[in-house]
Amino acid sequence: MAESQDAEVEPGMYEQLRLDRPHAARVYDYFLGGKDNFEIDRQAGEHLLKAFPGCRVTAQSNRMWMHRAARFAAEQGISQFLDVGTGIPTSPNLHEIVQQVTPEAHVVYADNDPIVLTHARALLASGPKGRTAYLDADITLPDAVLGTDEVNDLLDLSKPVALSLVGVLHSLADDLKPYEIVSNLLAPLAPGSLLIISHATQDFAPEMWDRAVQGYKSDGGGNAQVRNKEDVTRFFDGTELIDPGVVSPIRWFPDAETQRRVDSGEFTDIMCSLWCGVGRKP
Repeated sequence: MAESQDAEVEPGMYEQLRLDRPHAARVYDYFLGGKDNFEIDRQAGEHLLKAFPGCRVTAQSNRMWMHRAARFAAEQGISQFLDVGTGIPTSPNLHEIVQQVTPEAHVVYADNDPIVLTHARALLASGPKGRTAYLDADITLPDAVLGTDEVNDLLDLSKPVALSLVGVLHSLADDLKPYEIVSNLLAPLAPGSLLIISHATQDFAPEMWDRAVQGYKSDGGGNAQVRNKEDVTRFFDGTELIDPGVVSPIRWFPDAETQRRVDSGEFTDIMCSLWCGVGRKP
């Protein structure tokens, strides 16, 4: 395999992009085979793979599950989406999925990685009947996210919204009060809104995930925190979980490609190591 090259950046951008430490969005991009990552991200990614060889499968199954969950929301009649912790754009993006079902859907993306912002401006182009927007925002400041012009302009919070928190909450340790953050993001949304969550878990391979998390912290990746099923389910407090509840992504309405990978042995509960679910606000 050819050696990966660093993504191109403008002179003077290295400090702004925080290239002295890995970033979850760029490590995720590396696992998905993207090109918007740097040596420090690839190094952290390889350390994670050494500790838990399923990391690439985790990323792939997470992305595929996001597509199914987003399509499900659109098929339920949701036409407004708030995706927090978007990550580096990888087609098909959420808006491309939901606008296949509802061409007039509005999608607001939010992330706080400068490299995501750089690519989002070029890649997150809405279909002609819908609208998309991107905002540079931190999930730990939910009131700031909800109070932005982009949210106020594109989303009518008096009508149901799908709040997508896919693969982001395991970046928040308990000291950042993630349950309070989710509650605050959900609070102003109308009844009928959907909460979409996927979250890495140690449940299927606790020793490997303990080594992976400790290694990621040592690499400077921040205070990541994987959670067990009970703790992930707590994020859905105040909502009504939609069947099949909080499950491995391969058990949440698998499509043909997911089932093919399950049948081939590529996708297993251990290799995916995620809890996923969708809850409806009553």
